[in-house]
Amino acid sequence: MSETAENGPPLIELREVTKVYGEGQAAFQALRGVDVRIEQGDFVAVMGPSGSGKSTAMNILGCLDSPTSGAYRFRGAHVERLSRNQRALLRRHFLGFVFQGFNLLARTSALENVELPLLYRGEARAARHAKARAALAAVGLLPWEKHTPAELSGGQQQRVAIARAIVTDPTVLLADEPTGNLDSQRSHEIMDLLVALNRDRGITVLMVTHEPDMARYAKRIVRFLDGRVDTDHRHGERG
Repeated sequence: MSETAENGPPLIELREVTKVYGEGQAAFQALRGVDVRIEQGDFVAVMGPSGSGKSTAMNILGCLDSPTSGAYRFRGAHVERLSRNQRALLRRHFLGFVFQGFNLLARTSALENVELPLLYRGEARAARHAKARAALAAVGLLPWEKHTPAELSGGQQQRVAIARAIVTDPTVLLADEPTGNLDSQRSHEIMDLLVALNRDRGITVLMVTHEPDMARYAKRIVRFLDGRVDTDHRHGERG
């Protein structure tokens, strides 16, 4: 977690970050001076009760929201100073997202769902197709490339969603309760996949979860409470 002169700044750093919603009597302080440092290649489980600030912190890290005060640095650059369009570019080129509800287009094949981020980037059809098939292969779903979400199990749908998140080769994968809609066996399969992506591709994973057995897959657990980081501990390397 420490920064050294040799290694330079951490991949991600929040310094004294606050977030206030509303004004006056109705103001609610969701974050109260959060300090977090995340190195390239880390796998962090973010936990905490409802209203603890974990979702607000993840929205800021995902460039979906901005802090009221404090600094958010990504590779040393001040994200809080970027315009909305600049934040959108950072999202598009460096971040991948996985959601509890999969968020797949219902009438679209697995392959076409995975191609979507590349379509937004304006990549040519042949390149989109090749990269999407490679991403589906990486999650073990290439034989199902022509299937729509209705023809896939929940675990398979989440694999398609993960393929869509990694098709752009993101630096960071933000996963919001990625096993929340899955049974126990599928949940462990999805976590094994996230561990492999972190280990083999060096993708930094930030995952919100309320399930301790899922959090144990991470290298590090950060717990939020009342808008602050309550605890932050590292497991040691997984075997």
